[in-house]
Amino acid sequence: MSTTLKTAAPRRHTRPLRARPAPRRRAGSLTHPARTGFLLVAPAVLFVLAFVFTPLVVAGYISLTDFPLIGPYHFTGLKNYELALSDPVFLPSIGYTLLYTAIVTGPILVLGYTLAVLVRANRRGSTLLRTIFFLPFIIGLTTISFTTLLEAQPNSGAINALLKALGITDGSTAWLVDGPLATGLIIVMVLWGTSGLTMVLLMSAMQGIPREVYESAELDGAGWWRTERYITLPMVRRTLGLCAVISVIGSLLAFNQFYILTQGGPGSETTTVVMSVYRRAFVDLQLGASTAMSLILVLIIAVIAAVQFWLLREKD
Repeated sequence: MSTTLKTAAPRRHTRPLRARPAPRRRAGSLTHPARTGFLLVAPAVLFVLAFVFTPLVVAGYISLTDFPLIGPYHFTGLKNYELALSDPVFLPSIGYTLLYTAIVTGPILVLGYTLAVLVRANRRGSTLLRTIFFLPFIIGLTTISFTTLLEAQPNSGAINALLKALGITDGSTAWLVDGPLATGLIIVMVLWGTSGLTMVLLMSAMQGIPREVYESAELDGAGWWRTERYITLPMVRRTLGLCAVISVIGSLLAFNQFYILTQGGPGSETTTVVMSVYRRAFVDLQLGASTAMSLILVLIIAVIAAVQFWLLREKD
């Protein structure tokens, strides 16, 4: 009887598999989220610091001095602000500018919205209408103001000639030497010259509304007015608010049209805030006082813009 010896194979000891740790990111690598975000934001931050905050700080310091355009200056504290708030021209100019802004803003939005409704569809001739309505904004208020200055002259301008042909006036109306008449003429001119921008912004927003929304409204039997009121207006609300902010700030900073057409006259009836600041700085050569007036205007604009954004905020 024979026995066979069998040798058992040696056991192999296997180590358990372990996950390799993720490679550490270097702090100086561009793939580091914090560093990448900082590098992307840094140009904008530097731009704001250089061209917004630094000029504001310098302006704040100048407003506390009797800084002339040429010559030495001395620290005067809040004297410039006290003089500005008691100035017989500056305070009325604030009231006039606010009144002008309140009058012109609503018609600009209404006219711009109406023009956007007319040209938003890709119908035949809509491209030509868009060009015609937007062209005055491209020309600019400065050029339009010089043209209006020539055409508003009594007995020779086209405005008086047209009104005389229609039998409204005798053709000798002096538009620019009467405060209310000059203001009305400037308002009409500004409406014609700036409504094109509002039209383009609102038209772009309207064209971004999905067509399916209008088709669903048509299937539900909604007419044109209900569609505009309950679909178009709510969906272009943010763009309409943007147009309102642009119009208000532009009106508060109005200068070119008034300087060219009336130079603030007759007297100071059509003097805007910016024109008052300009005269104090470059006519009276009182840069410190004009800077104080400018900062008061900045504060007014900031308050009005904040109120607008609060009113136009999204409601839950």
